Amino acid sequence: MKQLKVLILDDESRITEKLKYHLEKRKFCVFTANTPNEGLQVLERERPGVLILDVMLPGMNGLDILKKVKLEYPNLEIIMISGYGDMDMVIQAMRQGASDFIRKPFQIMDIQLAIERTEKFLLMQSKLEEAEDREVLVSKELESMIEKDFVGESEPIKRVLKMALKAAEDGDVNVLVTGENGTGKEIISRIIHFGSPRKKQVFAPVNSSAIPETLLESEFFGHVKGAFTDARDEKKGYFELANKGTLFLDEIADMPYALQAKLLRAIEENRIKRVGSNKEIPVDVRIISATNKNIEELINDSKFRIDLFHRINTIEINIPPLRERTEDIKPLLTHFTTDIARKKGKKAPGVSTALIKKLQGYHFPGNVRELRNMVERAMILSDNSELMPEDFPLRGEDSKPAKPVAGNGSLNLDDNEKLLIEHALKNADMNQTKAAVLLGISRDAMKRKIKKYGIEIVKGINEME
Repeated sequence: MKQLKVLILDDESRITEKLKYHLEKRKFCVFTANTPNEGLQVLERERPGVLILDVMLPGMNGLDILKKVKLEYPNLEIIMISGYGDMDMVIQAMRQGASDFIRKPFQIMDIQLAIERTEKFLLMQSKLEEAEDREVLVSKELESMIEKDFVGESEPIKRVLKMALKAAEDGDVNVLVTGENGTGKEIISRIIHFGSPRKKQVFAPVNSSAIPETLLESEFFGHVKGAFTDARDEKKGYFELANKGTLFLDEIADMPYALQAKLLRAIEENRIKRVGSNKEIPVDVRIISATNKNIEELINDSKFRIDLFHRINTIEINIPPLRERTEDIKPLLTHFTTDIARKKGKKAPGVSTALIKKLQGYHFPGNVRELRNMVERAMILSDNSELMPEDFPLRGEDSKPAKPVAGNGSLNLDDNEKLLIEHALKNADMNQTKAAVLLGISRDAMKRKIKKYGIEIVKGINEME
């Protein structure tokens, strides 16, 4: 998607630089200015689509700038920010053409969601609907909207995509995306959102493990003024901010047990209460959750509510790790070298066949994310026109090779894999999850292999010997 230009005009460089850093990570093209004159010059030169404007500026009031800019650039979207705004100031700003008003201190998501609510942003998204589909895994429209790496030609990843697009057709069904770190759970979640009837509304990603437990309820449901010591103003929570759109709950398995009941109630009733208020607020939010943990085991350990589990996984999509779809390594290498070269203004290097074979034998604990980091490192350090195996040092590469597991000296892959799995299960006392960790594979992959080889699971095998 063509990047939306955003200008931030605030006299505090700490704020402009922090906003610039986070918004650029979200693929906006960001310019900053700390004085009115500097801001007006950037505005004339770059013609941004959105202006984030502080009310209190040296030498000129932000509301005066709002009035002046709206006369010269009537189609410019202006989001006002201020630490001193009262209701009269908000009303005045809106009457003069501001599209939103956000009080300081604010969160990065508050600004991101304000931008995504503007007509400029929505117009850029709607234009993508007219683009023709290309012969890739996702349409040009979806590829542009997610602006992420989604490349592959293996059957497992095609099945994942097919399932995601099918889930996207229903704009209300809740989806649980599972898989190891680095497999692309958020990418699949974005595909579901932007392929759904809710695509013109907000996609709000929330990392459930990154919010302090004391603030979780306030962050999700909001609070009223005076609800607690630091509640100086009323605040909308994630459910209200994502209303009509999609709330992506990453690392949902890490959510405190006490909050899970309130989350379940909000999902079931489509209503929330802000902290400190008895007023119920209707919300219409689609929930997409993600985790790299086994929630069923957490349920058995009384760390996750079974009723919430059933509510969030009407459809469950598991993304297989990269080591289980090695045919995707070659197209991913080509994609990463091309993309990184473009961003660094360099010519993309070739990829040697020997390198592909080497990487196809690696277990990739960090999955696709690890592969991209490898490619970027190699392109920085190597001056060759072709990436070679020596450009990609792997974990444990210097260690001595392991002795064959098969007792008969066979080199048959299936024979050795079966013996290795049996050996891991024996060491783990037939605990499939622990055995999967020993083998460096997912629990789902372990189940498939046990079924494939017809391995019998007998508990307490060590005691029977």
